[in-house]
Amino acid sequence: MEMNKWFGTACAVAAGASLVPGYLAAQQKPHIILIVSDQHRGDAMHCMGNSSVITPNLDALADDGTLFLNGYSSTPSSTPARSGLLTGLSPWHHGMLGYGRVGSRYRYEMPQMLRDLDYYTFGIGKMHWFPQKALHGFHGTLVDESGRVETDDFISDYRLWFQMQAPGLNPDSTHIGWNDHGAATYRLPEELHPTAWTGEMAQEMIHNYKHGSGQPLFLKVSFARPHSPYDPPQRFADMYKDKDVPAPCVGEWCKDKDYAVLKNVSDAPSDAAYGNFGDEYAKNSRRYYYANVTFIDEEIGKIVQALKEEGMYDNALICYISDHGDMLGDHYHWRKTYPYEGSVHVPYIVKWPSSCGFPKGGKVDAPVELRDLLPTFLEMAGGQIPADMDGQSLVRLMDGSGRSWRKYIDLEHATCYSPDNYWCALTDGKIKYVWRFHTGAEELFDLESDPHEMKNVVNDKKYHERLEKLRAAMVQHLSERGEEFVKNGKLQVLKRTVLYSPLFPDENPVDTGI
Repeated sequence: MEMNKWFGTACAVAAGASLVPGYLAAQQKPHIILIVSDQHRGDAMHCMGNSSVITPNLDALADDGTLFLNGYSSTPSSTPARSGLLTGLSPWHHGMLGYGRVGSRYRYEMPQMLRDLDYYTFGIGKMHWFPQKALHGFHGTLVDESGRVETDDFISDYRLWFQMQAPGLNPDSTHIGWNDHGAATYRLPEELHPTAWTGEMAQEMIHNYKHGSGQPLFLKVSFARPHSPYDPPQRFADMYKDKDVPAPCVGEWCKDKDYAVLKNVSDAPSDAAYGNFGDEYAKNSRRYYYANVTFIDEEIGKIVQALKEEGMYDNALICYISDHGDMLGDHYHWRKTYPYEGSVHVPYIVKWPSSCGFPKGGKVDAPVELRDLLPTFLEMAGGQIPADMDGQSLVRLMDGSGRSWRKYIDLEHATCYSPDNYWCALTDGKIKYVWRFHTGAEELFDLESDPHEMKNVVNDKKYHERLEKLRAAMVQHLSERGEEFVKNGKLQVLKRTVLYSPLFPDENPVDTGI
């Protein structure tokens, strides 16, 4: 099937030789290739120590670059996470504290800032913006907004293409809902899958690049999977058919919860946010989820090969991240929006331009976040990083200038799925403190000795000093929000949910639900 005939003319871009001041003085500005997936948890890669997951191309990218071991998504659902990625700002400063509508315009926007630095900017795949064809500085986009409908008359580029390739067929024929945790193989030819489409469009863009105007390229490639539906083509599902995968981790702190009672999956909503459906059900979902990861990994390998074939790879800054994770039944939680590692910990790989001279195959354990990518891109492109941008350039961690790197990264999410799921957390990847806004409950996890968060040690006397320090750090973190959050040096229980901060750029924000 010829996937490129319809969109070919949209993808002609450029390669160039602009000299830049700053970090890459006397060097070409690097091409910047940002690869994003939706709902890929941080431990679902072989290079992160999970031998159950087949990710040879991501492993190779990490071997040729840097693997950031403690990459986080500060607000672990799609739209607020993507707002942080877009702006380089923390949740309070870009204004989205939970799942809602992305602002129509921000003072800092990644595509526009790179465009202002003479990049040709193009986005392919899932943007998750409102409206869905908003550009935010991109010269153009080809979008796959699978699972989302904003208006009755909107149809994504992927679905338009699908209608031309397979008239009369249903792209959702697997019949698994967008937030369901059931699993099944894709029922149509593999090349019709949105993962294949996104990868193919990215390859075509790269191959057409030489026909452009000589500018450096910023290309965002955004896969809609491994987010549910867990629907890999049969070829990938077969890779995991007899493969042992880890059962969900279940902490001591949740075993007496109502949702801990073993329940028949048929008696619960297919998109239930909580539920103990047994280890075998969860492991089956994980196999299909991992298969979707492997499918994405294969497409990433093709994208990397296209860059090599066009002579762009050596001078490319290539990043792979996800907007948030997926609990996959850990602690009887499903999907995202939670403070636990399955939800907030994301893949974080950076392959640097060869001119940087950074060691290959390095691993960095400093806490990094999606907001750190924009300042990194600005520095590498020879631009200026605004003084009030919350993110920090990753170059500082690579060249030794990052001795003053942040101690903790902040995480939070406004109320979602249950009234008590309204929280703020601080972590350095070694310890994590969680504050529940509506109840005043606290959680403390020693991630070094207990990476799966099996035991809440908040009442353990030997952690008293560390708890006090983290509580004080949380007071400092929330103080700018006023007395509703912190009063007389003490954390305050909130009676309402704050979904948008006063700094959100739109006058009338809309809660879209989840």
